[in-house]
Amino acid sequence: MSNSEEPRAAPLRLGTIAPNFQAETTKGPIDFHNFIGDNWVVLFSHPEDYTPVCTTELGAFAKLAPDFTARGVKLIGLSANTIDSHEGWIKDINEISQTTLDFPIIGDKERKVAFAYDMLDYQDATNVDAKGIAFTIRSVFIIDPKKTIRTILSYPASTGRNANEVLRIVDSLQTGDKYKVTTPINWVPGDDVIVHPSVKTEDAKKIWPEINIVRPYLRFTPLAKEKVGPQKS
Repeated sequence: MSNSEEPRAAPLRLGTIAPNFQAETTKGPIDFHNFIGDNWVVLFSHPEDYTPVCTTELGAFAKLAPDFTARGVKLIGLSANTIDSHEGWIKDINEISQTTLDFPIIGDKERKVAFAYDMLDYQDATNVDAKGIAFTIRSVFIIDPKKTIRTILSYPASTGRNANEVLRIVDSLQTGDKYKVTTPINWVPGDDVIVHPSVKTEDAKKIWPEINIVRPYLRFTPLAKEKVGPQKS
């Protein structure tokens, strides 16, 4: 079936339950919901093993893995390649990036998971295998312990991701969940947050004495430094 003729999976939405699946990985077989357990998970796909952009990406995620772990987050990768291919390629990643990649990578040669998560490339006609079947794009799904999809990112094959941005999104989501706040543009842990619109100003003043009311709808407040950073819901 050609790239343009492949059926498309129903698009996933923020707030829906991440589809469960069983798959082989470089760390053995998994049931995805069991793998999530009580953790946050970042599920991300790359187009193909032994390719330049993907090699730099997985090396960067491997280096940041301890930071994700400190936040109660599991990493798991995926591409439409075999486990044997992944295992050989990991040796290259470790050597090139001077790291140790220890998170599992799903072998999705039949594109079963990629189809369920709508990860296939319908834009780039060159991002296909020898049979003309689409490889995966650079998808990112951030999933919380309730198995709810909280973030969906899609990048073209030609554009490498920013692993630090994925970590920043996790920090924003976890901080928002814990303190019922939102985060402004370019926010990083330690910056002021925004009081959620659902909180009345008189109540907000009791919770956050240092509140800065710019407009009735835009209210900033610092969080105590000890409250911001790695955390597990």
